[in-house]
Amino acid sequence: MTEEVRKRVYELLAEDNSGHGKEHIERVLKMSLKFAETEHADKETVALTALLHDVDDYKLFGAENAANLTNTERILKQCSVEGNIKERVLTAVKAIGYSKRLQGVTPVTIEGKIVSDADMCDAVGVTGILRSYRYNLAHGNLFFDRNIYPVTNMSAAEYMAKNGGTVVTHMFEKSLRLKDLMLTDSGKKEAIERHNITVEFLYHFFEEENAPEWIDYLDNYLNKTML
Repeated sequence: MTEEVRKRVYELLAEDNSGHGKEHIERVLKMSLKFAETEHADKETVALTALLHDVDDYKLFGAENAANLTNTERILKQCSVEGNIKERVLTAVKAIGYSKRLQGVTPVTIEGKIVSDADMCDAVGVTGILRSYRYNLAHGNLFFDRNIYPVTNMSAAEYMAKNGGTVVTHMFEKSLRLKDLMLTDSGKKEAIERHNITVEFLYHFFEEENAPEWIDYLDNYLNKTML
């Protein structure tokens, strides 16, 4: 069952060039199963949720699909996933995503929490930087412009509607915030390590770009988030 779901998910995301494709799904699946071991969660539910968590992402398939979980429902039906496990997967997938957290929606099941943490961890650290670069490149955005600063404290609607910016502003608007959104002990430990990598990268990058004003900005940003 899991392998059949994986096959259909990869077919659906085969053309993705925004950092939400097969490679991302595989990393989230692997990390989720590692977390599931520590958190004593149901591995089948975790695996199916990890595989399906992006198949109705509003950025890829639009708001209607995101609201109705159109692709998730279809794939579950095609793969004969029924009963309690289907309901657990749908409940988890509905609550996963950074925009959902901005709306005050948080996964309630341990399986949903695990996949949420793994998904967010994949947006931090080295992999997170590369994914952000890939996504912004696909949308014609620069890696860095010293004159474009982050938009802070965005609502869910503002975040979802936002266009433009740079890879660097995205790190401040999302990536550096994810450490504090972890829901499991496993996720918290992983996120701290990746967060520190992101911070170190930014300090080195701004130093090499001769952008002392951005070093000050990062200092102030980090000091405020530690309060």
